[in-house]
Amino acid sequence: MRVAVGMSGGVDSSVCALLMKELAQEVIGVTLRFHQVACSTEDLRVCCSPEDVKDAARVSEYLGIPHITLSWENIFEERVINYFLKESLSGKTPNPCAVCNREVKTGFLAQYLRKVADIDKLATGHYAKFVEYKGKRLIGRARDIKRDQSYFLSLVKREHLELLEFPLGDLTKEEVRRIAKENGLPVWDKRDSQDVCFLMGKEPGEFIEERTGSKEGYFYFDGKPVGRHRGFFHYTIGQRKGLGVALGFPVYVCGVDAENNIVYLCKEEDLYRDWLLLEDINLHLDLNLWENPKAQIRYRNEPVVVKDIEKTQEGYIIRFEKPVRGITPGQVCAFYESDILLGGGIIKS
Repeated sequence: MRVAVGMSGGVDSSVCALLMKELAQEVIGVTLRFHQVACSTEDLRVCCSPEDVKDAARVSEYLGIPHITLSWENIFEERVINYFLKESLSGKTPNPCAVCNREVKTGFLAQYLRKVADIDKLATGHYAKFVEYKGKRLIGRARDIKRDQSYFLSLVKREHLELLEFPLGDLTKEEVRRIAKENGLPVWDKRDSQDVCFLMGKEPGEFIEERTGSKEGYFYFDGKPVGRHRGFFHYTIGQRKGLGVALGFPVYVCGVDAENNIVYLCKEEDLYRDWLLLEDINLHLDLNLWENPKAQIRYRNEPVVVKDIEKTQEGYIIRFEKPVRGITPGQVCAFYESDILLGGGIIKS
């Protein structure tokens, strides 16, 4: 079996390469370079920088496997950064990491390497795992539930699942670091990358403002202007902190009108809704096989029971058994049965 390992230069992908070397006949390390900006890993917790490329090459040499670097700065700019800007400037709160997993570094990369390098599988350091469910090979939540990344894989196309492997799914982060240390991997104590890589430590609104300029406008509450804001793209649904509005009671962001540069505020009880509209559903398992699905509308949110799914001309209406707080256009809605990922989609409204 010929396996490519997506190597970011961090401890997770390095242990992934180590484990796959024990299982596969041939292993190739593959690193994607998304930007040329050098950054200090002590200050910025991002991935895919020139320093990370060097770390990935160093680990590959230590493991005795060939290593290649693909300079995909333009692909990343077109498919992820431009998407992020477009969606943000339309008043949404996009999830660039989930889109990147579909369009660049997981699903698309696996398809690309199958064509140009004739690989059998692409293994990555995601905390998720594959399970057999209803006769299908589907993604399940990781054993280390605090690290589980299956939510970010819900947009990966179904036809790409057969090309992927996630060997860390039954390991905790502590076990991964111990394996790395015991095997002498040079990045065993490297800090995790947690920030969105292209933001370079900036807040999303700050990054957008640098690209587009400032767009000051007004907050509205109950149909009236109640203060000025820094630009609608600095705010997201459910936000309370940093508004700078004093009305004598707590208020939250509940909507954005990008065309008129208005940010709408409301009381907390007005943040709850029992339905949402998806642009589309990326199905890992056909809808007719779903029995008791739950929906997760943000990475850290608890899944909620789905009462009904209705296909319309505008997309899919998802109805919940009870109201959900802070449904946010642009975010990903992932569907599960127990710990099995059924698919996902992008919230339209």
